[in-house]
Amino acid sequence: MSKVPLTVTGAEMLRQELHHLKTVERPNVIAAIAEARSHGDLSENAEYDAAKERQGFIEGRIREVESQISNGQIIDPKLLDADGRCVFGATVDLEDLDTGDTVTYQIVGDDEADIKEGKVAISSPIARALIGKFAGDVAELRAPGGVRELELINVRYV
Repeated sequence: MSKVPLTVTGAEMLRQELHHLKTVERPNVIAAIAEARSHGDLSENAEYDAAKERQGFIEGRIREVESQISNGQIIDPKLLDADGRCVFGATVDLEDLDTGDTVTYQIVGDDEADIKEGKVAISSPIARALIGKFAGDVAELRAPGGVRELELINVRYV
């Protein structure tokens, strides 16, 4: 499997989630299964079925997070030397040339993306349009409403 880029923050979030799943969620679901078992007949025990289903979800998520961590290539944006080019981990200030609106985004891994926090996934259309561009360049973003032109005002590595 190929390496998946992660920021330092994203890798730490995954480690915290894994710790929480293993130390809190897994023991809770084991206790819930034991409690449901004590109620008797398992064939008609909805509580038991729900706890087993939850256990399957938790174990699956643990495997998924462990895989993401082991296949992750951690990239610290502060250590990048991209000569002002927009790359993974960069924080960019953009201006929509049609509306004049300005926004700031950081390009992060797919699992870290959260548009409310200004983090866009490396695989998103906007990130693909920005990668390789420099401050002052104009990127064309093909959106459902038509083509939008975004000017890169600033590229930072923070």
